[in-house]
Amino acid sequence: MHFLWPEFLWLLLAVPLLVLLYLWLLRRKKKMAVKYASLSVVKAAMGPGQSIRRHIPPALFLLALVAMLLAAARPTAVVTLPSNQQTIILAMDVSGSMRAADVEPNRLIAAQNAAKAFLTELPRHVKVGIVAFAGSAQVAQLPTVNREDLVTAIDRFQLQRATATGNAIVISLATLFPDQDIELAALQGGRDRQRGFAIDAERKEKKEFTPVAPGSYSSAAIIMLTDGQRTTGVDPLEAAKMAAERGVRVYTVGIGTVNGETIGFEGWSMRVRLDEESLKAIAKMTEAEYFYAGTAQDLKKVYETLSSKLTVEKKETEVSALLALAAAALSLLAGGLSLLWFNRIF
Repeated sequence: MHFLWPEFLWLLLAVPLLVLLYLWLLRRKKKMAVKYASLSVVKAAMGPGQSIRRHIPPALFLLALVAMLLAAARPTAVVTLPSNQQTIILAMDVSGSMRAADVEPNRLIAAQNAAKAFLTELPRHVKVGIVAFAGSAQVAQLPTVNREDLVTAIDRFQLQRATATGNAIVISLATLFPDQDIELAALQGGRDRQRGFAIDAERKEKKEFTPVAPGSYSSAAIIMLTDGQRTTGVDPLEAAKMAAERGVRVYTVGIGTVNGETIGFEGWSMRVRLDEESLKAIAKMTEAEYFYAGTAQDLKKVYETLSSKLTVEKKETEVSALLALAAAALSLLAGGLSLLWFNRIF
């Protein structure tokens, strides 16, 4: 535990002085007490627990005072709190290699099933958007809380050729920040212009953009799943830099073959290799994490882990309000017991 105003902790030195003052008052009270003919009569009238009871309310009030002094020092602690995450973009690879059956029943179906299970784990208020990418990237579903629409979008995936991981990140950012004029066509030098993101630069002014710290944007995150390396489109590290400058974390998930294999299906074959280095670099650059899933069960566990990471977070938070609440409760308890037992407050 840390304190924002540690100098207030010096006030705790008053606590032992108060204890000494209380003991002095007890002794003084004894000297001023009326002398009875028989002390045994007084003890019998007080009962066996009365001598201990009379010290409980002052002790509780002293604890309340300690809690108030600690609250004044503004303590902070690392606590687990609900995440502020409001929007998550699932960027999913739909390249032809996702037909490979090394992840049962095949990579695409395993990814679809894991994504749909992920949706059921998220709180209903979290919006989710779907970006599908292969040789190009497009928004399959704008961010929504409607889980049925999201499942329908995932089931509609159509496999295509090539892999443009960088495009997936750029389109995901453009979906999260529609007012920032993020232009995929400009990044590609005018090639592969995408519907909805091609903008005439002569008639549109660029808005000034101020970069923020990587990972500092807590309202949204991107989860990108892929089974291959980039073959076309924007450099994924350039796209990751754009995400980092906007504070958006990009969690990357690799599925399939790491060392590289020739995968054949429907009469043709292709060489695929998972580019783990790039995926790790993207995650590191954006203050996120990389996950590898070699089986359908691994992929399901990855999405379960991501669900827990994105719905709760540990952060250092000021807890002075909790100590103030404890002080108030102790004070009320001390006063209540004193009234109940002795018909007076202390």
